[in-house]
Amino acid sequence: MNTMQTAETSGSALRFPHLPVPARAGVGLKGSHIGPILENSPPIGFFEVHAENYMGAGGLPHAQLTAIRENYAVSVHGVGLSIGVDGPLNKDHLARLKTVVERYEPALFSEHLARSTHDDTYFNDLLPVPYNESALQRVCDHIDEVQATVGRRMLLENPSTYVAFEDSTMSELEFLRAVVQRTGCGLLLDVNNVHVSATNHGTSAAEYLAVFPIEHVGEIHLGGHAEDQDDQGHRLLIDAHDREVDDVVWELYEQLIGRVGVVPTLVEWDNDLPEWPVLEAEAARASLILGAAHNMRGSGISATPITSH
Repeated sequence: MNTMQTAETSGSALRFPHLPVPARAGVGLKGSHIGPILENSPPIGFFEVHAENYMGAGGLPHAQLTAIRENYAVSVHGVGLSIGVDGPLNKDHLARLKTVVERYEPALFSEHLARSTHDDTYFNDLLPVPYNESALQRVCDHIDEVQATVGRRMLLENPSTYVAFEDSTMSELEFLRAVVQRTGCGLLLDVNNVHVSATNHGTSAAEYLAVFPIEHVGEIHLGGHAEDQDDQGHRLLIDAHDREVDDVVWELYEQLIGRVGVVPTLVEWDNDLPEWPVLEAEAARASLILGAAHNMRGSGISATPITSH
């Protein structure tokens, strides 16, 4: 592991500089932060964008992202493809996603293990899927279609969950391993999602991470969560992305990186955005952990071409 994926040229010249992700953490790119980023060129490893925000033809968002991409590696993260949907993928959405990936030549490309549509209705939430054979085949078929269409290896993110399906016949880890084996995709390991799900289901996040197929992980996410209670008064965590990373998640992350080495890491903060220095400080904390692992192992992240499955 510890390899980076770069844009596949397909025999044509790259539009942007080839910029492998360094051993520094990245952050999600938000419009309110672009001014200080362009003015100060902070030492951020990479910036992640939600693909759906760049599916228009032009305008200010594209001009800003183009300026960012000239100097930083970019990760394209989809949130609306609905990999777990019962029916077929939306071909128009998939085509627009391909256009975004081709336009910005990202170092990383990822999607959620979730449903966000039903028939013609799009939801604001990422809904879970049951872990059974029929869902597994459906997810694998969709990932095969995405990778063939986009021409890139996709990373699949583990979800945050709040309820369990009665018709699940395998664990989440069994499901993810099977997806990787059948499709050749990689994984995006969201440590906050692991902690949220483990707390909500009364299991151990540390035990989950100890057996996670880390050899297939191309990116790690960190984020903040909110705390609530369910109808029975039990503790309930919500993957809110609206605050600093919790100390428990930092501890899990540091233990993980100490065990596996440098992996591209992103700090997510999507709601109740702070001023740029606050988010920059969160990334700096992750970068210190990555730097310690880099120095201990004596090697950084190297770049390798992406090959479609």
